[in-house]
Amino acid sequence: MKRILITGANSYIGTSFERYITEKYPGRYSVDTVDMIDGSWREKSFAGYDSVFHVAGIAHSDSGKISPEKEKLYYAVNTDLTVETAKKAKADGAGQFIFMSSAIVYGESAPIGQDKLITKDTPVSPANCYGDSKVQAENGIRPLNGDGFKVVVLRPPMIYGEGSKGNYPLLSEIARKTPIFPYVKNGRSMLYIENLCEFVRLMIENGEAGTFWPQNAEYSNTSELVQLIAEVHGKRVRLFGGFGWALKLLSHITPLVNKAFGSLKYDMEISIYSEPYDLVGLRDSIAKTEKTV
Repeated sequence: MKRILITGANSYIGTSFERYITEKYPGRYSVDTVDMIDGSWREKSFAGYDSVFHVAGIAHSDSGKISPEKEKLYYAVNTDLTVETAKKAKADGAGQFIFMSSAIVYGESAPIGQDKLITKDTPVSPANCYGDSKVQAENGIRPLNGDGFKVVVLRPPMIYGEGSKGNYPLLSEIARKTPIFPYVKNGRSMLYIENLCEFVRLMIENGEAGTFWPQNAEYSNTSELVQLIAEVHGKRVRLFGGFGWALKLLSHITPLVNKAFGSLKYDMEISIYSEPYDLVGLRDSIAKTEKTV
């Protein structure tokens, strides 16, 4: 039985992962969770754990300029805490450290009408301190790889599922309330929470090390996604074109437009793994997320 320590209590990804492997693979994994807020985690030994799954962090919830205090907090939690935890994991004798980075290390989505395809050779280009805090954390933990200690960096795109936060709940609310929605041709990589959990399990099971880019096997289009969400609720959303120009103008006023309708895709080649992890297709994942199945 492999022993796993989740560093970061009550996180969406951490709680989802623990529930996933205990329900799907009963008896195969032992999972413990430690709270990272009060500092008492420093007194806990990480010895004997096959893997430390680090999910503690501050999510990007700001639009526009942030305060110096918030910027300092991003680096304190997303960078410094991550590196300190990884160093402790290695010093205590844990076998592996898995860090949840993000596609945000490549910057924001491309503006409406432009494409953004990320390959294995695409350099990181963070657009804000949140993205940079993730890059600095990656740079701080990679040198720890070796001497029986393996470091995994995951750069997932937008993660969604039942109870998720961020952009998806907003799209879901729109889809359930509006009869019409603008059609914009864009492409986005997304990752359903159960597919992520299976990918993390495989990282642990196979004792992996390195940087990985997990994603669904299908790209998403924002307009079609809204339409699909409505469909699983038995509703119909009519898509209409011809308003791209208006959205482009609006994108100069608020960054939320490009965040919703811009493109950001991983090349499918960099997301292929030796074992399948995309166990739930896009349509079924939306139905499960919306609890209509």
